[in-house]
Amino acid sequence: MSFSNALPASSPAGAMPDGKEGATPPGTGRSGPDSAMQVPATMAPSLRARRLMRACDRAALATAQRPADDGTGTGAAGWPYPSLVLVAFDHDGSPLLLLSTLADHTRNLLADGRVGLLFDGTAGLAQPLTGARLSVLGRAERSDDPIHRARYLRRHPDATFYAGFADFAIYRVAVERAHLVAGFGRIHWLSAAELDLPAAAPALAAGEAALLDRLNGEGYGPRLGPATDGDGESWSLTGIDPEGCDLRRGGYVARVDFEQRIHDPESAKLTLDTLIRPQDGSGQPGGSTSGTEKAGTATAGDEGA
Repeated sequence: MSFSNALPASSPAGAMPDGKEGATPPGTGRSGPDSAMQVPATMAPSLRARRLMRACDRAALATAQRPADDGTGTGAAGWPYPSLVLVAFDHDGSPLLLLSTLADHTRNLLADGRVGLLFDGTAGLAQPLTGARLSVLGRAERSDDPIHRARYLRRHPDATFYAGFADFAIYRVAVERAHLVAGFGRIHWLSAAELDLPAAAPALAAGEAALLDRLNGEGYGPRLGPATDGDGESWSLTGIDPEGCDLRRGGYVARVDFEQRIHDPESAKLTLDTLIRPQDGSGQPGGSTSGTEKAGTATAGDEGA
């Protein structure tokens, strides 16, 4: 398993989505998601794209500006309207957004469901244009599925402060195509089929919450997450999907990617058991690694299933 960087989450405890980013926590670096792991040149663009997307907890959202209801700003109708959103993902990789109908971007997508999402993997790089970024195009629709809501709120627990307001709802983005820029000259358009998002995993979805409670109760988070100086909060698991798991430590998030896709709680537990540090905290997750102590988002292996 190799490591890349632990990323600061989008908002500190108790803050609304526009809260300030925190400082880098002890024991973690600040280079981008690919900086601390050598990404093989042979890694398939689809795998690179999926891993980059799932590692991000935020994105730039582009919607088509609608004609204003009150007659103001009508000159902007039809223009791309960019905004910042927090993101989680369904088990099948579909982005999940928590949006308010009071926001312009929500009113825009209710009029025209086509959206774009930019996932940025260049944070902290001395030469950002050498880093990876992914543009995802899809259609957003409101979801009242309680599993979608639970996945989002586990990844963004601060959002529970406002998620219950009547104007907020979860929106799922059905991905239609993606554009990966993995560095200079490494550019790929990917259809939804080529992106190869995993199929739905109903058994995993049904058992995820109970499995997370069990794993966190048994201290898997600190044994999977990036090494820290041991001060303050420890890492906890916030989600498990067919391709990996998500972790949070205070205002920071990390990601562990699996070498093979899993589809149920039993296979998830077996996979995680091969990746955790020894109980005494010695060593790195998964034993031999190419990462460093200051690494963050963990990636198990370099090949997808």
